[in-house]
Amino acid sequence: MTPEQIQQLIAAQMPDAVVEVSGGEGKYVANVTSDAFEGLTSIKRHKLVYACVHEQIASGELHALTIVAKTPAELG
Repeated sequence: MTPEQIQQLIAAQMPDAVVEVSGGEGKYVANVTSDAFEGLTSIKRHKLVYACVHEQIASGELHALTIVAKTPAELG
């Protein structure tokens, strides 16, 4: 998979999010910023993002994804 493909998968299911994915060779980092994370624990935020790429992880197409999930207010 490419960073762009992963970004598109996440963005398709979280249309309000700003998604940036970097990395390669099976190891990627997804920086996801969304109001949807407001009031959620870190684990719940990660579950929301993992749900977007679950199929690719289960199939082995995507091996490792580090998630940084923040609200817009947390960036400021």
